[in-house]
Amino acid sequence: MARKTTITKEMILDAALTMLIRDGYASVNIKTIAKELGCSTQPIAWHFENMEGLRRELRRHAGEYARAKSSGGQKADLLSAENAADTFEKMGRSYIRMALKEPNLFRFLYLGEGPISSPYTFQKISEGKEEQAMIEGIAAQTGLTKEQAVRCIQNTVIYSHGLATMVATGVYKASEKELMKMVHDASSSFVRMEMQAMPVNKERLEK
Repeated sequence: MARKTTITKEMILDAALTMLIRDGYASVNIKTIAKELGCSTQPIAWHFENMEGLRRELRRHAGEYARAKSSGGQKADLLSAENAADTFEKMGRSYIRMALKEPNLFRFLYLGEGPISSPYTFQKISEGKEEQAMIEGIAAQTGLTKEQAVRCIQNTVIYSHGLATMVATGVYKASEKELMKMVHDASSSFVRMEMQAMPVNKERLEK
């Protein structure tokens, strides 16, 4: 007798994520996942009880996948003072890349398709070891205060997220090169505006 394949929780989530990215969130349910895996619905129901439980776990799994992909598997080494400015711009580029290449995933994570436990805020930008390293690196590299560095990050994320939303929903079309230049130009502008707001820089501009 052929040995039965054990269907693990991770296998189910991987299959659901594949379907989500390929076919959209509407395609994901217990029956279609079972068909994708070539198994009955029983192991899926056993691991998650119902579709609501699966949705919550899928959002966590999709979020981890997106974070790992945007960082390229790197974390603290990206946050040195030498490349801090590029690091927060990289956050914006990751939104654009996802909207272009995996729009179904972007809509699920950021446009209300997936269950969200709490509203999206920028509080975490100033919390945590990695976030602090990025903020301090930007401040050291540009001469801005930490508060100004946080504003630059927030503005870049908001701009990039809005642009990515337009791309993912088909409202705006442009090449990846054009979109990345837009993010770069916006990010640089936010830094310049903060630098110009500093008293020492105002004095230089007036001379």
